[in-house]
Amino acid sequence: MEITLLGTGAPAGLPRPDCSCAVCATALGPHARAATAVLVDDALLLDLTPGAAFAAARAGHSLGGVRQVLLSHPHDGPAVEVPAGLPQPGRVPDGRELALLTGHRVRAVAMDAGGTGYAVTGPEGQRLLYLPPGAAPAGLEQATAQSYDMVLGDVVGRPDALARLRAVGSAGPTTDVVAVHLDHDVPAGPELRRRLAAAGARAVPDGTTLVVGAYEEVPDVPRRTLVLGGARSGKSVEAERRLETFPEVLYVATGGTRSGDTEWAARVAAHRERRPGSWRTAETTDLVPLLAEDGPPVLIDCLSLWLADVMDSVGAWDDAEWAGGGEKLLRERVRELAEAVRSTRRTVVAVSNEVGSGIVPATASGRRYRDELGRVNTAFANECEQVVLVVAGQAVVLRG
Repeated sequence: MEITLLGTGAPAGLPRPDCSCAVCATALGPHARAATAVLVDDALLLDLTPGAAFAAARAGHSLGGVRQVLLSHPHDGPAVEVPAGLPQPGRVPDGRELALLTGHRVRAVAMDAGGTGYAVTGPEGQRLLYLPPGAAPAGLEQATAQSYDMVLGDVVGRPDALARLRAVGSAGPTTDVVAVHLDHDVPAGPELRRRLAAAGARAVPDGTTLVVGAYEEVPDVPRRTLVLGGARSGKSVEAERRLETFPEVLYVATGGTRSGDTEWAARVAAHRERRPGSWRTAETTDLVPLLAEDGPPVLIDCLSLWLADVMDSVGAWDDAEWAGGGEKLLRERVRELAEAVRSTRRTVVAVSNEVGSGIVPATASGRRYRDELGRVNTAFANECEQVVLVVAGQAVVLRG
Protein backbone atom coordinates (compact mmCIF):
# COMPACT_ATOMS: atom_id res chain seq x y z
CA MET A 1 0.00 0.00 0.00
CA GLU A 2 1.36 3.39 -1.01
CA ILE A 3 0.30 6.78 0.30
CA THR A 4 1.01 10.29 -0.95
CA LEU A 5 0.72 13.14 1.54
CA LEU A 6 -0.82 15.95 -0.51
CA GLY A 7 -0.57 18.14 2.58
CA THR A 8 0.77 17.69 6.10
CA GLY A 9 -0.31 20.89 7.82
CA ALA A 10 -3.06 21.95 10.23
CA PRO A 11 -6.54 22.66 8.81
CA ALA A 12 -5.59 26.33 8.31
CA GLY A 13 -2.25 25.38 6.74
CA LEU A 14 1.21 26.54 7.71
CA PRO A 15 1.86 29.42 7.71
CA ARG A 16 -1.56 30.39 8.97
CA PRO A 17 -3.22 33.24 7.08
CA ASP A 18 -2.81 36.57 8.91
CA CYS A 19 -0.58 35.07 11.63
CA SER A 20 2.59 37.00 12.44
CA CYS A 21 4.24 34.53 14.83
CA ALA A 22 7.89 33.59 14.32
CA VAL A 23 7.08 30.07 13.13
CA CYS A 24 4.62 31.27 10.50
CA ALA A 25 7.06 33.96 9.40
CA THR A 26 9.70 31.32 8.65
CA ALA A 27 7.43 28.56 7.30
CA LEU A 28 8.41 29.23 3.71
CA GLY A 29 9.42 27.06 0.79
CA PRO A 30 9.85 23.43 1.86
CA HIS A 31 8.66 24.31 5.37
CA ALA A 32 5.25 25.50 4.15
CA ARG A 33 2.47 22.94 4.56
CA ALA A 34 -1.02 22.71 3.09
CA ALA A 35 -3.88 21.22 5.11
CA THR A 36 -3.40 17.48 5.53
CA ALA A 37 -4.86 15.19 2.86
CA VAL A 38 -3.80 11.62 2.12
CA LEU A 39 -4.04 9.79 -1.20
CA VAL A 40 -4.01 6.00 -0.76
CA ASP A 41 -2.99 3.91 -3.79
CA ASP A 42 -4.54 6.58 -6.05
CA ALA A 43 -7.92 5.05 -5.11
CA LEU A 44 -8.86 6.52 -1.72
CA LEU A 45 -8.62 10.15 -0.60
CA LEU A 46 -8.68 10.95 3.10
CA ASP A 47 -9.82 14.57 3.49
CA LEU A 48 -10.51 16.83 0.55
CA THR A 49 -8.64 20.11 0.92
CA PRO A 50 -8.28 23.23 -1.26
CA GLY A 51 -5.83 22.60 -4.08
CA ALA A 52 -5.77 18.81 -3.61
CA ALA A 53 -5.89 18.16 -7.37
CA PHE A 54 -2.94 20.50 -8.01
CA ALA A 55 -1.02 19.00 -5.08
CA ALA A 56 -1.56 15.53 -6.53
CA ALA A 57 -0.36 16.66 -9.94
CA ARG A 58 2.79 18.19 -8.44
CA ALA A 59 3.48 14.86 -6.73
CA GLY A 60 3.04 13.00 -10.01
CA HIS A 61 -0.38 11.58 -9.24
CA SER A 62 -3.92 12.11 -10.44
CA LEU A 63 -7.23 12.08 -8.56
CA GLY A 64 -8.91 10.58 -11.59
CA GLY A 65 -8.75 7.06 -10.15
CA VAL A 66 -10.15 7.96 -6.73
CA ARG A 67 -13.19 5.85 -5.89
CA GLN A 68 -13.90 7.14 -2.37
CA VAL A 69 -13.36 10.45 -0.55
CA LEU A 70 -13.69 10.35 3.24
CA LEU A 71 -13.70 13.24 5.71
CA SER A 72 -12.08 13.01 9.13
CA HIS A 73 -12.61 16.45 10.71
CA PRO A 74 -15.45 17.04 13.22
CA HIS A 75 -17.03 19.28 10.57
CA ASP A 76 -17.11 19.06 6.81
CA GLY A 77 -14.23 21.52 6.53
CA PRO A 78 -14.05 24.67 4.41
CA ALA A 79 -16.15 24.98 1.31
CA VAL A 80 -14.19 23.11 -1.34
CA GLU A 81 -15.23 22.65 -4.92
CA VAL A 82 -15.22 18.94 -5.69
CA PRO A 83 -13.03 18.39 -8.77
CA ALA A 84 -14.80 16.95 -11.80
CA GLY A 85 -15.01 13.16 -11.69
CA LEU A 86 -14.28 12.94 -7.97
CA PRO A 87 -16.91 11.23 -5.77
CA GLN A 88 -18.82 13.37 -3.31
CA PRO A 89 -16.99 13.39 0.05
CA GLY A 90 -18.59 11.36 2.82
CA ARG A 91 -17.99 9.90 6.25
CA VAL A 92 -18.16 6.36 7.61
CA PRO A 93 -20.07 5.99 10.91
CA ASP A 94 -17.93 5.02 13.89
CA GLY A 95 -17.31 1.29 14.07
CA ARG A 96 -18.58 0.60 10.55
CA GLU A 97 -16.42 -0.80 7.78
CA LEU A 98 -16.38 0.11 4.12
CA ALA A 99 -15.08 -2.24 1.44
CA LEU A 100 -13.77 -0.77 -1.81
CA LEU A 101 -13.71 -2.56 -5.14
CA THR A 102 -9.93 -1.98 -5.17
CA GLY A 103 -9.54 -4.43 -2.26
CA HIS A 104 -9.09 -1.78 0.45
CA ARG A 105 -11.11 -2.00 3.65
CA VAL A 106 -11.76 1.14 5.71
CA ARG A 107 -13.02 0.99 9.29
CA ALA A 108 -14.12 4.14 11.10
CA VAL A 109 -12.47 4.58 14.51
CA ALA A 110 -14.20 6.59 17.24
CA MET A 111 -12.33 9.63 18.56
CA ASP A 112 -12.36 11.35 21.95
CA ALA A 113 -12.63 14.89 20.58
CA GLY A 114 -14.88 14.74 17.56
CA GLY A 115 -14.05 13.73 14.05
CA THR A 116 -13.45 10.29 12.60
CA GLY A 117 -10.33 8.20 12.42
CA TYR A 118 -9.82 5.65 9.68
CA ALA A 119 -8.09 2.27 9.87
CA VAL A 120 -7.23 1.30 6.30
CA THR A 121 -6.21 -2.23 5.36
CA GLY A 122 -4.63 -2.62 1.93
CA PRO A 123 -5.20 -5.47 -0.52
CA GLU A 124 -2.02 -7.16 0.72
CA GLY A 125 -2.78 -6.70 4.40
CA GLN A 126 -0.78 -3.58 5.30
CA ARG A 127 -2.50 -1.53 8.00
CA LEU A 128 -2.67 2.28 8.18
CA LEU A 129 -4.28 4.40 10.89
CA TYR A 130 -5.20 8.00 10.07
CA LEU A 131 -6.28 10.31 12.92
CA PRO A 132 -7.98 13.70 12.59
CA PRO A 133 -6.42 16.87 14.05
CA GLY A 134 -6.62 17.34 17.80
CA ALA A 135 -8.04 13.89 18.51
CA ALA A 136 -7.06 10.52 19.94
CA PRO A 137 -8.71 7.10 19.63
CA ALA A 138 -11.41 6.40 22.22
CA GLY A 139 -12.16 3.09 23.88
CA LEU A 140 -8.76 1.42 23.46
CA GLU A 141 -9.00 -1.03 26.34
CA GLN A 142 -7.86 -4.41 25.07
CA ALA A 143 -4.39 -5.18 23.78
CA THR A 144 -4.19 -5.37 20.01
CA ALA A 145 -2.71 -8.51 18.50
CA GLN A 146 -1.16 -6.64 15.57
CA SER A 147 0.40 -3.20 15.40
CA TYR A 148 -0.40 -0.78 12.62
CA ASP A 149 2.32 -0.54 10.00
CA MET A 150 1.88 3.23 9.84
CA VAL A 151 0.14 5.86 11.95
CA LEU A 152 -0.62 9.35 10.65
CA GLY A 153 -1.64 11.65 13.48
CA ASP A 154 -1.34 14.91 15.37
CA VAL A 155 1.79 13.89 17.29
CA VAL A 156 2.63 17.45 18.35
CA GLY A 157 -0.88 18.52 19.38
CA ARG A 158 -2.00 15.20 20.90
CA PRO A 159 1.06 13.21 22.00
CA ASP A 160 -1.18 11.21 24.33
CA ALA A 161 -2.84 9.67 21.27
CA LEU A 162 0.40 7.88 20.45
CA ALA A 163 0.82 6.91 24.11
CA ARG A 164 -2.62 5.28 24.05
CA LEU A 165 -1.81 3.35 20.89
CA ARG A 166 1.48 2.15 22.38
CA ALA A 167 -0.23 1.12 25.61
CA VAL A 168 -2.48 -1.39 23.85
CA GLY A 169 0.02 -2.55 21.24
CA SER A 170 -1.55 -0.73 18.30
CA ALA A 171 1.76 1.07 17.77
CA GLY A 172 4.96 -0.93 18.16
CA PRO A 173 8.70 -0.57 17.53
CA THR A 174 8.29 -1.04 13.77
CA THR A 175 5.28 1.27 13.40
CA ASP A 176 6.15 4.22 11.17
CA VAL A 177 4.68 7.22 12.99
CA VAL A 178 4.37 10.23 10.69
CA ALA A 179 3.27 13.58 12.13
CA VAL A 180 0.55 15.41 10.19
CA HIS A 181 -1.79 18.34 10.95
CA LEU A 182 1.39 20.28 11.79
CA ASP A 183 0.72 23.78 13.09
CA HIS A 184 2.86 26.65 14.40
CA ASP A 185 3.43 25.05 17.84
CA VAL A 186 6.99 23.99 16.95
CA PRO A 187 9.57 25.76 14.75
CA ALA A 188 10.08 24.01 11.44
CA GLY A 189 13.32 22.34 10.44
CA PRO A 190 15.81 20.89 12.95
CA GLU A 191 13.70 21.61 16.05
CA LEU A 192 10.66 19.81 14.63
CA ARG A 193 12.78 16.84 13.57
CA ARG A 194 14.45 16.67 16.98
CA ARG A 195 11.20 16.70 18.94
CA LEU A 196 9.54 14.11 16.75
CA ALA A 197 12.59 11.84 16.74
CA ALA A 198 12.57 11.82 20.55
CA ALA A 199 9.01 10.45 20.30
CA GLY A 200 9.93 7.87 17.67
CA ALA A 201 8.12 9.84 14.97
CA ARG A 202 9.02 11.89 11.91
CA ALA A 203 7.64 14.49 9.52
CA VAL A 204 7.92 14.63 5.74
CA PRO A 205 7.35 17.45 3.25
CA ASP A 206 4.10 17.87 1.34
CA GLY A 207 3.98 15.68 -1.74
CA THR A 208 5.99 12.83 -0.21
CA THR A 209 5.04 9.28 -1.21
CA LEU A 210 5.55 6.56 1.41
CA VAL A 211 5.22 2.79 1.33
CA VAL A 212 3.17 1.45 4.24
CA GLY A 213 5.08 -1.34 5.94
CA ALA A 214 8.57 -0.12 5.00
CA TYR A 215 9.76 0.88 8.46
CA GLU A 216 13.44 1.49 7.68
CA GLU A 217 12.93 5.20 8.28
CA VAL A 218 11.46 4.78 11.78
CA PRO A 219 13.76 6.86 14.06
CA ASP A 220 15.40 5.18 17.04
CA VAL A 221 14.34 6.77 20.32
CA PRO A 222 17.42 7.68 22.43
CA ARG A 223 17.51 5.22 25.33
CA ARG A 224 19.45 7.51 27.70
CA THR A 225 19.17 11.29 27.61
CA LEU A 226 20.50 14.03 29.87
CA VAL A 227 18.74 17.41 29.80
CA LEU A 228 20.78 20.29 31.24
CA GLY A 229 19.75 23.88 31.86
CA GLY A 230 19.67 26.78 34.27
CA ALA A 231 16.87 27.85 36.57
CA ARG A 232 13.52 28.27 34.78
CA SER A 233 15.19 27.45 31.46
CA GLY A 234 12.49 24.95 30.48
CA LYS A 235 14.63 21.87 31.07
CA SER A 236 11.94 19.95 32.96
CA VAL A 237 9.36 20.72 30.27
CA GLU A 238 11.81 19.48 27.63
CA ALA A 239 12.40 16.26 29.57
CA GLU A 240 8.68 15.63 30.11
CA ARG A 241 7.94 16.31 26.45
CA ARG A 242 10.35 13.57 25.43
CA LEU A 243 8.29 10.91 27.17
CA GLU A 244 4.72 12.15 26.77
CA THR A 245 4.08 9.77 23.86
CA PHE A 246 4.93 6.76 26.06
CA PRO A 247 2.55 5.15 28.58
CA GLU A 248 3.33 4.19 32.17
CA VAL A 249 6.31 6.50 32.66
CA LEU A 250 7.86 6.46 36.14
CA TYR A 251 8.59 10.01 37.30
CA VAL A 252 11.38 9.93 39.92
CA ALA A 253 11.31 13.03 42.12
CA THR A 254 14.57 13.37 44.02
CA GLY A 255 13.63 16.48 46.00
CA GLY A 256 11.28 14.97 48.57
CA THR A 257 8.24 16.76 50.02
CA ARG A 258 9.91 19.36 52.31
CA SER A 259 7.04 19.61 54.77
CA GLY A 260 6.06 23.19 55.56
CA ASP A 261 7.83 24.73 52.54
CA THR A 262 4.93 26.31 50.63
CA GLU A 263 7.11 27.59 47.78
CA TRP A 264 8.48 24.08 47.21
CA ALA A 265 4.96 22.63 47.39
CA ALA A 266 3.86 25.05 44.67
CA ARG A 267 6.75 23.93 42.44
CA VAL A 268 5.89 20.26 42.97
CA ALA A 269 2.20 20.91 42.21
CA ALA A 270 3.07 22.73 38.97
CA HIS A 271 5.20 19.78 37.82
CA ARG A 272 2.50 17.28 38.77
CA GLU A 273 -0.22 19.14 36.86
CA ARG A 274 1.89 19.08 33.67
CA ARG A 275 2.39 15.34 33.74
CA PRO A 276 0.00 12.89 32.07
CA GLY A 277 -2.35 11.13 34.47
CA SER A 278 -1.00 7.71 33.48
CA TRP A 279 2.47 8.47 34.89
CA ARG A 280 3.48 7.14 38.31
CA THR A 281 5.62 9.09 40.78
CA ALA A 282 8.34 7.79 43.09
CA GLU A 283 10.02 10.11 45.59
CA THR A 284 13.49 8.69 46.11
CA THR A 285 17.19 9.37 45.69
CA ASP A 286 18.05 5.66 45.59
CA LEU A 287 18.56 5.58 41.83
CA VAL A 288 20.95 2.65 41.38
CA PRO A 289 18.52 -0.21 42.24
CA LEU A 290 15.75 1.54 40.34
CA LEU A 291 17.87 1.64 37.19
CA ALA A 292 18.77 -2.02 37.64
CA GLU A 293 15.11 -3.05 37.42
CA ASP A 294 13.23 -3.71 34.21
CA GLY A 295 10.24 -1.48 33.68
CA PRO A 296 8.75 1.47 31.85
CA PRO A 297 10.69 4.62 30.92
CA VAL A 298 12.08 6.66 33.81
CA LEU A 299 12.25 10.43 34.13
CA ILE A 300 14.65 11.58 36.87
CA ASP A 301 14.14 15.15 38.05
CA CYS A 302 16.74 16.00 39.07
CA LEU A 303 20.40 15.04 39.51
CA SER A 304 21.24 18.29 41.28
CA LEU A 305 18.90 17.41 44.16
CA TRP A 306 20.24 13.84 44.13
CA LEU A 307 23.74 15.25 44.59
CA ALA A 308 22.67 17.49 47.46
CA ASP A 309 21.22 14.47 49.26
CA VAL A 310 24.37 12.41 48.68
CA MET A 311 26.58 15.25 49.87
CA ASP A 312 24.46 15.43 53.03
CA SER A 313 24.93 11.70 53.62
CA VAL A 314 28.73 11.76 53.25
CA GLY A 315 29.27 14.92 55.28
CA ALA A 316 30.56 16.89 52.33
CA TRP A 317 29.70 20.27 53.82
CA ASP A 318 32.18 19.85 56.68
CA ASP A 319 35.80 20.33 55.62
CA ALA A 320 37.13 17.79 58.13
CA GLU A 321 34.62 15.08 57.12
CA TRP A 322 35.22 15.85 53.45
CA ALA A 323 38.97 15.42 53.83
CA GLY A 324 38.54 12.42 56.13
CA GLY A 325 36.71 10.25 53.62
CA GLY A 326 33.65 12.18 52.47
CA GLU A 327 35.18 13.03 49.12
CA LYS A 328 36.08 9.39 48.47
CA LEU A 329 32.56 8.23 49.40
CA LEU A 330 30.99 10.78 47.07
CA ARG A 331 33.20 9.71 44.17
CA GLU A 332 32.13 6.10 44.79
CA ARG A 333 28.42 7.03 44.74
CA VAL A 334 28.84 8.93 41.48
CA ARG A 335 30.73 6.02 39.96
CA GLU A 336 27.96 3.60 41.00
CA LEU A 337 25.34 5.86 39.40
CA ALA A 338 27.29 6.10 36.14
CA GLU A 339 27.66 2.32 36.01
CA ALA A 340 23.93 1.90 36.65
CA VAL A 341 23.12 4.23 33.76
CA ARG A 342 25.54 2.32 31.52
CA SER A 343 23.97 -1.06 32.25
CA THR A 344 20.28 -0.12 32.56
CA ARG A 345 17.78 -1.67 30.16
CA ARG A 346 15.23 1.09 30.72
CA THR A 347 14.68 4.24 28.72
CA VAL A 348 15.99 7.06 30.92
CA VAL A 349 15.62 10.83 30.70
CA ALA A 350 17.38 12.77 33.46
CA VAL A 351 17.34 16.47 34.31
CA SER A 352 20.17 18.42 35.91
CA ASN A 353 21.13 22.02 36.53
CA GLU A 354 24.01 23.64 34.70
CA VAL A 355 25.42 25.97 37.35
CA GLY A 356 29.08 26.29 36.40
CA SER A 357 28.64 29.26 34.07
CA GLY A 358 27.22 31.73 36.59
CA ILE A 359 28.47 33.70 39.57
CA VAL A 360 31.18 32.02 41.65
CA PRO A 361 29.58 30.99 44.99
CA ALA A 362 30.72 33.06 47.97
CA THR A 363 31.19 30.06 50.28
CA ALA A 364 33.52 27.09 50.12
CA SER A 365 30.59 24.67 50.43
CA GLY A 366 28.80 26.40 47.55
CA ARG A 367 31.89 26.15 45.38
CA ARG A 368 32.27 22.48 46.36
CA TYR A 369 28.68 21.75 45.33
CA ARG A 370 29.14 23.60 42.02
CA ASP A 371 32.28 21.63 41.22
CA GLU A 372 30.79 18.26 42.19
CA LEU A 373 27.63 18.88 40.15
CA GLY A 374 29.81 19.55 37.13
CA ARG A 375 31.49 16.18 37.71
CA VAL A 376 28.14 14.39 38.15
CA ASN A 377 26.79 15.91 34.94
CA THR A 378 29.92 14.87 33.06
CA ALA A 379 29.82 11.30 34.36
CA PHE A 380 26.12 10.93 33.55
CA ALA A 381 26.45 12.54 30.12
CA ASN A 382 29.25 10.14 29.19
CA GLU A 383 26.75 7.27 29.43
CA CYS A 384 23.99 8.94 27.39
CA GLU A 385 23.24 8.68 23.69
CA GLN A 386 21.82 12.20 23.71
CA VAL A 387 22.64 15.30 25.76
CA VAL A 388 20.81 18.61 25.33
CA LEU A 389 21.27 22.03 26.91
CA VAL A 390 18.13 24.13 27.34
CA VAL A 391 18.58 27.91 27.21
CA ALA A 392 15.58 30.26 27.31
CA GLY A 393 13.31 27.36 26.39
CA GLN A 394 15.41 26.41 23.37
CA ALA A 395 17.09 23.00 23.31
CA VAL A 396 20.62 22.86 21.93
CA VAL A 397 21.79 19.35 21.10
CA LEU A 398 25.25 18.67 22.54
CA ARG A 399 25.32 14.99 21.63
CA GLY A 400 23.14 12.71 19.50
